[in-house]
Amino acid sequence: MNNSYQQFYNTVMEYYGEYGRHDLPWRKNNTPYRVTVSEYMLQQTQAQRVVPFFTTWMKVFPSWKSLAEAKQSEVLRHWKGLGYNSRALRLQKLAKMVSSEYKGRLPSEYEKLITLPGIGPYTAGAIRAFAFNVWTPLIETNIRRIFIHHFFSDRHDVHDSEIMELIKEMGEPESTREWYEALMDYGSQLPKLVKHNPNVKSKHYSKQSKFEGSDRQIRGKILEILLEKTTLSKKKLFTLLGKESERYEVILQQLKKEGFVQLQKKSVTLR
Repeated sequence: MNNSYQQFYNTVMEYYGEYGRHDLPWRKNNTPYRVTVSEYMLQQTQAQRVVPFFTTWMKVFPSWKSLAEAKQSEVLRHWKGLGYNSRALRLQKLAKMVSSEYKGRLPSEYEKLITLPGIGPYTAGAIRAFAFNVWTPLIETNIRRIFIHHFFSDRHDVHDSEIMELIKEMGEPESTREWYEALMDYGSQLPKLVKHNPNVKSKHYSKQSKFEGSDRQIRGKILEILLEKTTLSKKKLFTLLGKESERYEVILQQLKKEGFVQLQKKSVTLR
């Protein structure tokens, strides 16, 4: 490791040693199941917001088997408040596959992980790192932010391929798990430390679309109502939502296609 990389490594690890989030529950007992649940929950959601959901989830669904055998409505009920409910369905689908096809043991091979529901390149690498302590070069928001700040501060069009090249050049760390935990913790706080978000210099940067009034908000509201009522007439559901019936019909069809609801001519049922 050259001097600039060593200095960078030391900076990150020193921050982690003093300010690292060592008390996050999925780090205390990092089984493949617990790590995978945390990774699904952490997608587009801040760690501290995930903590209470993760803690309750582990009490209700402590294993792949218990999650695989749960009613879908119960899975959604305990996901309620996290948003992006399709993550919950993919996680349960994964649990069923692990239970039936892998005898309750999540595979550690990248090539197998990448084929499983809800697992993309980053999540596969993160599971390998945090559950199995196996190194895989990976990029996500916090990692991108750190590398841009330290190595591309004078640029405004940084491509992920350039960052990945640096990650590979640095090579495998002494402890993969600890290194990626350190990157996550340092990266999550970096905007506060430097008073701006270095990710705006990424070629891949885009602002998140407005949530208020979005289809995503309406989807969440529909599922929230159905978790209380289970089955409702469309007329009653639309009254509770407001009067944009054409838009709601389109969203209901999407929810049906994704496996959230069953539709009859005049009613809606949570699956």
